[in-house]
Order: sequence, then structure tokens, then C-alpha cells
Amino acid sequence: MIETKPVREKVILVGVQLADGDDTRDSLAELAQLAETAGAEVVGQVIQNREQPHPLTYLGKGKLDEVKQLAWETEAAGVICDDELSPSQLSGLEKGLDMKIMDRTLVILDIFASRAVTREGKIQVELAQLKYRAAHLVGLRDSLSRLGGGIGTRGPGETKLEVDRRRIHERISWLKSELRDVERHRELARKKRMSNQVPVAAIVGYTNAGKSTLLNSLTSSGILAEDQLFATLDPTTRALKLPGGENILLTDTVGFIRKLPHHLIEAFKSTLEEARYADIILHVVDGSNPQADKQMYVVYETLKSLGVTDKVTVTLFNKCDRPGCGQTIRDLQADDTLSISAATGQGLSELKELLEKILRSRRVYVERFYLYQDAGKVQSFHQYGQVEKEEYLEDGIAIAGYVPAEIVGRL
Repeated sequence: MIETKPVREKVILVGVQLADGDDTRDSLAELAQLAETAGAEVVGQVIQNREQPHPLTYLGKGKLDEVKQLAWETEAAGVICDDELSPSQLSGLEKGLDMKIMDRTLVILDIFASRAVTREGKIQVELAQLKYRAAHLVGLRDSLSRLGGGIGTRGPGETKLEVDRRRIHERISWLKSELRDVERHRELARKKRMSNQVPVAAIVGYTNAGKSTLLNSLTSSGILAEDQLFATLDPTTRALKLPGGENILLTDTVGFIRKLPHHLIEAFKSTLEEARYADIILHVVDGSNPQADKQMYVVYETLKSLGVTDKVTVTLFNKCDRPGCGQTIRDLQADDTLSISAATGQGLSELKELLEKILRSRRVYVERFYLYQDAGKVQSFHQYGQVEKEEYLEDGIAIAGYVPAEIVGRL
């Protein structure tokens, strides 16, 4: 039997550094991870210092010649730019380099297309991709006949790339209609959770910070968790029973990343908005990453753009089993911080106790006595509150504990 391995595309990464000391090199390092996640092999990098990217070719003529020479030496088949290209830049680069041109947005969209599993996820990804195609149709024209496979060709597929702008917009309109239907179901589920008074904590953070691993460790949910960017895409909600007996719902959300394409933010808005309706934000940070402070900034900026403000936020410096975790970084925007290891379970008991403490601070202490014919209210007390004391007496039930203020009247 002859074993064959898939051929990995060789690509060159290019970026424009606008000022000394900016994060271009860090951004290119992250782009390399994205390219490898998408299935490519990075064989070179080129950075040009410019006040602004060239309006027609992104890079200047000298750097274009350098990229062309590097491509010949490394046998690279494509180039990935660290910024989203305009149609004219895309067209100009293809003419100047005579090879496949991609940008950061296209690579991220490609990864999302390969990871989408649910109907909602697939609709959101295709919608984002088609919006990107529609905006870049002029620049893509020359390359349509040569998109035979590899990065940037998953999702809607080659036939959809070849249709005209009218057909693409017809497809976008249909997808938006389908997405509205899915969003209605999500809204109904959200309202049901809110009516049940079950508190919700949204797990947010930079991609590959360990959000899915945390959810698995707390709830034994068994969702996919791998050490790579955007390992999971579709949001997952699981119930967690706290030590005091109270239930809380944990919702995993899609990971954030710098320069997250606006097409994706718009398409995934209903998914990302789970954080808006949560009672608590669990901000997971890879404490072992040297760029942790910059990643935290990206997360907070993305949350702000979604209108997620004035939430109780707990920052979890994850991967504290690794050297150097959380020793130099702080989060002054968080209400509480903890060092944990979602993989080993370190600090998770302290996290559960902290969640109980936060929920208790949002509740009021009540004492009630019910006759046995009113025992149904005892069940509500257990369902919505945290029981501190319960005693079955001869003529009824004495119960005391913490419950949400809004249901005190019902008890």
C-alpha cells in the first residue's frame, strides 16, 4: 500500500510596518499560525516599512521584486498579505507577482468554513464569504479560473465564485433570510433561559486561550478542544452545578483575534451577542503567551464593539501549569482575577466558589415557612436559589437561602 500525504501549499507572508515598534512582526507570527491552521506551509516573510500600504499593489516595486525572487527560490505558490486587500490591490498584486494572492481575511474565512458544523455556523460563514467575494469581485476576476484548490476555496465553492454580482447578492439575500430564522430560534431559547432565572456566564477570550478546554473541564461536555487557532466555531451551552447546589449555564463563544474581519463580526453577531445577555463574563487569557496583554486588549475592544459593557467580569489566566504564566500581566478592567489550568483542573474549585460568591451578591437572603400543600414553592426555591437551610417540621417546611430579587414575590 502506498501512503500519500496531502500536498501543502507553500506561501510567503507579507506585511506593511507603518511605524517603528508597532505589532507588525507579532501580527505576522499570528498570520503564520493561521496559514498553518488552514493547511499551508510558510516558507518566507517580507516586511516593508511604509507610511501607508501602496494603494495599487500593497507593497512598493522594490519589495514586489524581492517577493518574486523569494517565491522563485522557495517554490512558493502564493502570497498572504497581513491586511485585508482592496480590489485594486488584489488585482495589482496578481498582475505584479503572477501568483495566487490571499489576504488575512480570506484565510480566516477559509478556516471558519472548514470548522463550521451546525446549520447556523455554515450559514454565517457562507454569508461572510460571499460578502467578501462581492466586495472583491473586480480584484478576483483575473484569478477565478486558477482557484483550483487550497486555502481560500472552501465554503461557497468555485462555481459560486464565477457567478456575477447579481447572483451573489441573490444568494446573500437568501442566506440573510435563513439566518434570521435561526436567530429567532436562538432568541426564543435565550428568552426561555431568562424566564427560568438560570444565571448565564459567557466564556470569551482570544482564540486558542483554552475556552473549550475550560468548558470541558467544568462540565465534562466533550467538545473539540485542540491546540490550534479556531479549533471550535459553533457556540456550546452547558449547565454547571455549583458546590452549593445552584445551576449556572456556561456558554462558549467563538474566539477573537486581531483584525477580525468585519464580515465575520456582522455574520456572527447573533452568536457573539450571547455575551451581551450573560450575567457574568469569564474572560479566558493564555497567561503563558508573551502577547497576553495585547490579546486582552483585542478582546475588550471586540466586546465594546458588540455593546458588551457593565458586566461582572472574571479574568482567568489560563495555562498556569506552564512556566511564566501570569507573573507580569494584570487586568485592571476585571472585577476578579484567578490563575487556573483548564487542562489540569488547577484553580477550578476556586472558580466555582467565586461564581457562587458573585451570584450570591446579586441575590437577597430570605426565610420562608410553607405548609405541606404549598411544597411546590420549595421546589422553586431550589430551582432558582441557593438553599442554606431546610427543615421538615410536623406542620410544614422551613427553608432559608439566597434567591434572585425578582422572584422573591413569587416565593
